[in-house]
Amino acid sequence: MGASHISNRSEQQSARWSRRGVLTALGAVPAVVLTGCSSAGASEDDTTKAAASGVASASATKRPTITVSPADGTKKADFASPVEVTVTDGTLASVEVTGNDGSTLAGSLNDAKTKWTSTKNPYSGTKYTVAATAQGASEQTSTFTTKAPGETFVGYFTPEANTTSGVGMPVSLNFTHAVADRAAVQKAITVTAEPAVEVVGHWFSDTRLDFRPETYWASGTTITLSLRLKDVEGSDGVYGVQSKDVTFHIGREQISTVDLSTKEMVVKRDGATHATYPVSGGDSDHTTWSGIMVISERFKQTRMESSTVGLGDEYDISDVPHAQRLTTSGTFVHGNYWASTGVFGHQNTSHGCVGLHDTKGANDTSVPGYKFYDSSMLGDVVIVKNSGEKTVEPSNGLNGWNMSWANWKAGSAI
Repeated sequence: MGASHISNRSEQQSARWSRRGVLTALGAVPAVVLTGCSSAGASEDDTTKAAASGVASASATKRPTITVSPADGTKKADFASPVEVTVTDGTLASVEVTGNDGSTLAGSLNDAKTKWTSTKNPYSGTKYTVAATAQGASEQTSTFTTKAPGETFVGYFTPEANTTSGVGMPVSLNFTHAVADRAAVQKAITVTAEPAVEVVGHWFSDTRLDFRPETYWASGTTITLSLRLKDVEGSDGVYGVQSKDVTFHIGREQISTVDLSTKEMVVKRDGATHATYPVSGGDSDHTTWSGIMVISERFKQTRMESSTVGLGDEYDISDVPHAQRLTTSGTFVHGNYWASTGVFGHQNTSHGCVGLHDTKGANDTSVPGYKFYDSSMLGDVVIVKNSGEKTVEPSNGLNGWNMSWANWKAGSAI
C-alpha cells in the first residue's frame, strides 16, 4: 500500500513538472523559430531565393519572338529602306530573304545577334519571303511585296552587246529622263577592262554619260559595262530599272589621218600604213571640223539632205555610198560618185564632209570609197587636220578624245 502511495505522489509531481515543461517548451517556440529562420535555411531568405528562382525559370521558358519589317502580308512595301528582322527573348540563328525573281538579299547581324539588317534595299515590284530562325526555335516565315516605282528611266548604251569595235569607241549612255542625282547614277554604273586600265565617266549633260580610258583602248581588250540602276533614284520620284552586265570587245587598231592641206588620207592598221587615199574636204564656206573623230554609224547607202544640217535645199542625194558618221551634227566620211575624179586629192569642194571617189550603187570593189568602208568598223578613229575649222566639240558625236584627261576626269560626279 505504501508503495502504491509513493508511486501516486511521484506520478502527480511528475505530472506537474510535465505540465510546466510543456508550458516552458511552448513559451520557447517563437524564439526557436525566429532563430531557425535567420540561420537554418527554411526561412524568408529561402523563400526569396525560391521566388527568384521561379522567376528565372519562368523567364527561361519564354519563347523567342521574331518581328520582320516590312510586316508579313504587306502588299505595297517601301523599296527605299532595308529589310529588318529582330528577335526578343532570344538570338537569331539564321535569316534568308528571297525574291520571286530568284534574287536574294544579304545582310548582317548586330553584335547581340538580336537584329538583322539587309545590306541593300529590296527591289521594287518584287515578292519576298523571309525565313528566320531564333536559336533553339523552329523556323518562321513571312512574305511581303514591294510597290512598283511611279516613273522610271533607262540608259541606252553604245556599243551594242557582244560587238567588236575600234580602239576609239567610248562607252556612251543616253538616259531617257534628265538625271538630277548624277553621283547616285554614276555609282550604279561601272566599266571595267581586261587588260585592266583606269576608266572614268564624264557627264556631257544631264542625259549623257560617257566612259573612256586616258588613251585609246588596247587592241583585244574586253570591256564590261555593269548597270545596277534598278531602283536608283535619278531624279525626284524617278527610278532606274536596269540591272544587267554587257560585254563587248575591241578589235584591231585602225587610225586614219585626213590632211586637208594635201587632200590625202593615210590609214594605219596596228601602227603600219595600210592604205593611202586621195580625198576632198569642205570648201572655204563649209569647212570640215578638225580634231579626233570616231565612226559612230555606218551605211552602205543613205540619203543626205542639206535641209537636215541647216543648208536649205542645196542638195538632196538619195543614195550616198559608203557613208560613215563622224559627228552628230552631220559630218561623214563617205563615197562620192557625182564629183569629177580630178577633185579628189586636189580640191576641197564638199559641204563639210570628207569624200572619197566611189561609184553609184556602192558595189564597185575597186574604188577608194568601197575599200575604206570595207576596212573600217564602228569605233575607228578618223583624225582631221589643216581643215581651216576649229576642233570639234567633244560632245558632238563620240568625240571625247578631244578633251584632256584632266578635264575629262573633272566631269565625273564621283
